[in-house]
Amino acid sequence: MNFESDSLAARRRKVVFYGRVSTEMEAQIAALKNQIIWYQQLAERHPEWTVVTMYEDEGISGRSINNRPGFMKMIEDCRKGKIDMIVTKSVSRFSRNNLDCLMYVRELKQLGIPIIFEKEGINTIQVSSELLLTLFGALSQAESESISMNVKLGIRQSLKNGNVRFSYKTFLGYRKGVDGQPEIVPEQADIVR
Repeated sequence: MNFESDSLAARRRKVVFYGRVSTEMEAQIAALKNQIIWYQQLAERHPEWTVVTMYEDEGISGRSINNRPGFMKMIEDCRKGKIDMIVTKSVSRFSRNNLDCLMYVRELKQLGIPIIFEKEGINTIQVSSELLLTLFGALSQAESESISMNVKLGIRQSLKNGNVRFSYKTFLGYRKGVDGQPEIVPEQADIVR
C-alpha cells in the first residue's frame, strides 16, 4: 500500500500508531500486543517515518469516543501539529461508530493528516477514501451492535436458566463461596444490616 502522497513523500513524516481492544480479556490483550508488533515491523519498512509514539486504549469499546483517553490525546496532538500521519490496523480499531469516525477523519483531513487503515487499504487523503470508509464503518458499527445484542440475549437466557452472575469485587457483604454460591463476609455483615 502506498502510505504517502507524492507531495508528502519528500519529507520525513511524524507518524503515530493507534491501537484499541474492547475488553481486558487475555485474548484481547494479546491482540493489542500483536498490533504493536505489527506497527513496529511496519515502521522498520518505512525509514522516511519518524515514529512519534503509539496511542492505545485497552478494555474500551469503540462505539463511542467518550472514555477513550488514548484516542482523544492523539486527536489533541494532531490539532497541536505534533503528528503528520496516523496508522491503524483497521476501521474497527479506530471507531465502531460511523458518525464519530467520519467526523474525525474529516477534521484530520482538513489538517492535512492522513489516516491509514491497513486492513482495508484506505488512505484518507485519497478522494475515494470517504466512500470506502463509510461502507467499512457501517459494517464495523453493525458488527458491534450485533455482538452487543448477542451478549444481551446470552445474559437473558442465562438468567432464565437460573444462572445469576455476581460481581464480587463490588458486592458488599458477600464473596464467592467454595460451592460457587454467595456466602456472607462476617466482617461486612454489620454494615449490610
